[in-house]
Amino acid sequence: MELILKKDVENLGFADDLVSVKNGYGRNFLIPQGHAVLATPSAKKVLAETLKQRAFKEKKVVDEAKTQAEKLNGLEIKITAKTGEGDKLFGSVTNGDLAEALEKEGVSIEKKYIVVAGGAVKRTGQYDATIRFHRDVVTNFTFEVVAEAKPEVKKPKAEAKPEPQPEVKSEETSEEN
Repeated sequence: MELILKKDVENLGFADDLVSVKNGYGRNFLIPQGHAVLATPSAKKVLAETLKQRAFKEKKVVDEAKTQAEKLNGLEIKITAKTGEGDKLFGSVTNGDLAEALEKEGVSIEKKYIVVAGGAVKRTGQYDATIRFHRDVVTNFTFEVVAEAKPEVKKPKAEAKPEPQPEVKSEETSEEN
């Protein structure tokens, strides 16, 4: 079954792509959810015309995406996380954490467009992520997860002048037989 996607569908395609899927998937999921429409000859002609008109606008969007991607060159992101024994993290570092760190550096990208290799990060070290700015602009980015500096354990300090404590006299009673 040939369909024209109206929205981006993960692992299938982007909006306005012509895709071929199994009948049940198209009839029972994609079409009722509004993700796709049937690719009839008239729908294909309309799609070709809209893609032709959109080509010029698309060039501007691709150029903007490339400038955003170039901001990542030479950018080093270090995400601090609490650690337990060794290099294991309490919790994990995800694409949302990386999106926040990039936002602080001036590169705004939604977390759904960031894929961290291996899913969630559970240990300290260097990791790779794939960031998609546009369907044609995908870049790889390396970031580092470092342990949060542990606060030093403070020992109670002895006071410079100890306060005199009242002496308690104890009476000794000795029993003599």
